[in-house]
Amino acid sequence: MSVIATTQQRINREIRAREVRVIDNEGNQLGVLSLNDAIQAAWDRDLDLVEVAPTAVPPVCRILDFGKFKYSQAKKTQESKKHQRIIKIKEIKMRPKIEVHDYDFKKGHVMRFLSEGHRVKVTIMFRGREMAHTHLGRNILDRLTNDLAPYAAPENPPRLEGRNMYVYLVVKPGAVFPDSVAHIAVPEEDAHDAEDQDQ
Repeated sequence: MSVIATTQQRINREIRAREVRVIDNEGNQLGVLSLNDAIQAAWDRDLDLVEVAPTAVPPVCRILDFGKFKYSQAKKTQESKKHQRIIKIKEIKMRPKIEVHDYDFKKGHVMRFLSEGHRVKVTIMFRGREMAHTHLGRNILDRLTNDLAPYAAPENPPRLEGRNMYVYLVVKPGAVFPDSVAHIAVPEEDAHDAEDQDQ
């Protein structure tokens, strides 16, 4: 049973119910007691009566050291924030007439970003008359998606907005990347952080 049911717990005389179901500091059920008897049971142990399930009938209260409990909860929250991984969106830009070498080079960067757990936005930029041949850009995105199929999947089909066609790639659960991926260097002009929202 979760010790915490709400972010703001009522303790001792703040509890409004006349009767409460009580769990002592060792996890034993003391049964349903009047509020006064429950508070007295907590005070006899030099502890607090804390309401942990206010919507239950009768409400469930636990006997514990509320100060220590709040401190340990704050520490747990702090620790969980330390271990959170921040996922960024990385962007790789290509042209519709990209050479094979450049394509392979940029595909390597996409794999590296994916191996780090990031989402990757792959953008094909069209200029001038290239807008009449958007299928070339679509072919590149389809080819990249197929090449990376063991590692990533597109969030949505490729989209054309203005002079750019793009697709977002996300890591497949359980994907295992080759060791060589981690050693790919990323020049600043080839990789950009993008805002964490679909445009």
